[in-house]
Order: sequence, then structure tokens, then C-alpha cells
Amino acid sequence: MNKPKLKIAVFASGYGSNFEAIAKACQSGEIKAQVVLMVCDKPTARVNSLADELGVERMTFSAKDYASKAEYEAEIVERCKALGVELICLAGYMRLVGETLMEAYEGRMINIHPSLLPSFAGKDAVERAMEWGVKVYGATIHYVDSTLDGGKIIAQQAIPYEGDSIDELMAVIHPLEHQLYIDTIKKLTKQTK
Repeated sequence: MNKPKLKIAVFASGYGSNFEAIAKACQSGEIKAQVVLMVCDKPTARVNSLADELGVERMTFSAKDYASKAEYEAEIVERCKALGVELICLAGYMRLVGETLMEAYEGRMINIHPSLLPSFAGKDAVERAMEWGVKVYGATIHYVDSTLDGGKIIAQQAIPYEGDSIDELMAVIHPLEHQLYIDTIKKLTKQTK
């Protein structure tokens, strides 16, 4: 008998390339999981139309329409639970996770960050690393906790780069992030199912 697939929600705020990579890997069977929900905090972000194209249910909201973070996070938790979400993948979600979401999914929420943590945690990591003259860049996937990019590290991938173009570097880092996220979810699905 086939085991039920792990149900995933992906949270994003922008273009959605990590969401797309994860969703397509699930749809092709590369990952034994199903993206059942995409959550986005920016109504005009490209990731919304991408979710529609891929047939993934989405929840789009604007934080300014809510009295508090706890209020919109309660709605997100309710939607995730209704769909049976077991793992949340933050993929370019540019909001700090609050207590409401953290309590509901502690230990079942992961994030990707475009640096080799603990170096360059937080916003504009790649730009700050380049300003420092870093010669090895990379990506980290970690569990989400109450700190900013400080949760337990699950996986990292490094890549050398000595140029000075952010666009060129991001063109190298994005495919690395996509594969790292896919590989990490595959490992986690083996652990949880």
C-alpha cells in the first residue's frame, strides 16, 4: 500500500523560483510530497500567477489588512490545518514568523537563506557578503525558530565566486538553492514518512 504523500505549504513573497522548483519536483514525483498551498503576502507578486499556472491552491494576503500579525497568522494556520499541511517551506517569504505560526508548526517549518549561515543572516545577505569581498557564497536550509535565520542548520551548499556582479552571482545561486531545497525535502520526507 502506498504511503500518503507529505503535504507541504510553500510561503513566498516575490518571483517564486524556489516555489516553482519545489512544486514541479513534487508534481513530477521527484519528491514524494504534494504542495497543497502557496502563501504569499504580496498580492502583485509573480508567485501568485505561478501558483495558478501550476494548479496549487493559494492564499494571498496583505498584512496591512489585518490588525496584527497574530490575526493573519491565525488565518494561515487555519488554512494550513484544513489542508493537512505537515511541513512549511519558507522560500523567499520576507516576513518574520510570529508566535502564532511558530507554535502551530514548530519543528515543521524550514527556511532557505542565500548565505552560509551563521554568516550574513537577515536581509540583503548576498549584497553584504559581496561588500565584504567573500569568495565562497552559498545557501543554507535551516529550521525556523524565534531568531532571525538562527535555527538549527539542516543543509548547506557552497559555491566559489570571485566576480563583482550581483545579477551574475544570483544566476549561479538560484539553481543551487532550487536543488538544495529539493534534496533537503527529499531527505526530510524519508525521515517523516
